[in-house]
Amino acid sequence: MAKQTNIRLDDQIRAAAEERAKRRGLSLQGYVADLIEQDVNESRAAFLAGAQAFLAAYADAFEEEFGEDRYPGEPGRAARGPHEVPGYAA
Repeated sequence: MAKQTNIRLDDQIRAAAEERAKRRGLSLQGYVADLIEQDVNESRAAFLAGAQAFLAAYADAFEEEFGEDRYPGEPGRAARGPHEVPGYAA
């Protein structure tokens, strides 16, 4: 369900935004909504790309250090308990 949001623009910015919206065949509302959606999607994509790069670089180190069982039930990949993690003191 879409929600209504109100914004305040000075006269020059509003006129410029209306002109850009008109050139794209959009209402001002549609133009602003598209800009926000594009920004959100770009931010989400950048975050996911960064997370993927982080995992690619450090997943093996995390598994080696903490023994996380990323593959439950797969032979040869048993998880270690906290008492078996190097440097862990209960």
